[in-house]
Amino acid sequence: MRLTTMTDYALRLLMYLAQQPDRLCTIAEAAQAHGVSEAHLMKVTHHLGLLGWIETVRGKGGGMRLARDPHEIGLGEVVRDMEPDFHLVECFSSGNTCVRTGDCALTGVLHSALQDFLARLDGVTLADIVPTRPLPATRVAVHRVAVR
Repeated sequence: MRLTTMTDYALRLLMYLAQQPDRLCTIAEAAQAHGVSEAHLMKVTHHLGLLGWIETVRGKGGGMRLARDPHEIGLGEVVRDMEPDFHLVECFSSGNTCVRTGDCALTGVLHSALQDFLARLDGVTLADIVPTRPLPATRVAVHRVAVR
């Protein structure tokens, strides 16, 4: 199983914000700190904001911050919110054409493994995974042109 890039970036962004609790962070600085695309991180930020995981502030001096305490953000919830589905194999989805459907023990094993995976994530909060050493909070430089 592989989590989508969207989920990966969401978890990285939440960890970054948890390390910067006393200020608003920008998409540009978080993207730079993680070496990821600003455009992709903008989509992630928008989605996390709609789901209530982060708060965003628009305008000059705006940015984003966690909407909840890191101890209240369960990884299982975040992953469930970010992943489009958990169809590990064809028979987990609608439109299944597998000839083994109904006669295959693999489905049960994979379903059980998926439930174990999600249960493990349910036992972990954002506070449990925040690194002790924060990434540098680099501000993206604004280049000013001198007018003579």
